[in-house]
Amino acid sequence: ISLLDADPTADATRQIATSALELGVLLSAADGDLDAFARNVAQLKPHYAALGAGATTERKNHILGLNLMHLLVENRLSEFHSELELLTAAEASSAEISFPIHLERQLMVGSYDEVLAATSRVPHASYGLFMDHLLATVRDNIADCLEVAYKTMSLDDAVKMMKFASPDELAAYMEECRDDWIVEGGNLCFAPPPAGRKADDIPSKKLIGQTLSYAAEFERIV
Repeated sequence: ISLLDADPTADATRQIATSALELGVLLSAADGDLDAFARNVAQLKPHYAALGAGATTERKNHILGLNLMHLLVENRLSEFHSELELLTAAEASSAEISFPIHLERQLMVGSYDEVLAATSRVPHASYGLFMDHLLATVRDNIADCLEVAYKTMSLDDAVKMMKFASPDELAAYMEECRDDWIVEGGNLCFAPPPAGRKADDIPSKKLIGQTLSYAAEFERIV
């Protein structure tokens, strides 16, 4: 009621509305509701624009970073880069925003191993929702490469390459996403690609080469 009675252009009213929308963004992320998240961000943007050049709020970088993660997960890269152009140098260098910027760069060069390893470096727990979606996509891409590059692979190597914590996690992934993979004597056997499908048909042979390099790196480390 106080919001309705107040002058909509008053600083105090705007601050209250901005704070409420920021909390709405964080709550929708915590609930895993991406539709509500997108709506709240869209409503919040005019409030951020009204702050003026150089002005900020305590949660602004956090919110902008989450929005970049959302755009990255949905592969809306043109919007991602449009958002980057609106950032100040200070905002872009903040931990909350530099994290999705770094992820996008790694994805663009196919450094999936680096993306998978980034789970331990998230700037805030609220990034977990988007990292889960991103990791699922990355693991699917790695799985596509493995199916073409190998006929068989040890379970231990597959667990390492796909950055699972245990063979049980790999087994759960197989049950949900790759039910044609077979485990025989500690080895993972991949189903042959569909007839007529060649390595050139995969998004790029470059990804397969990078996956092979990951395996070589793991062998070197071990």
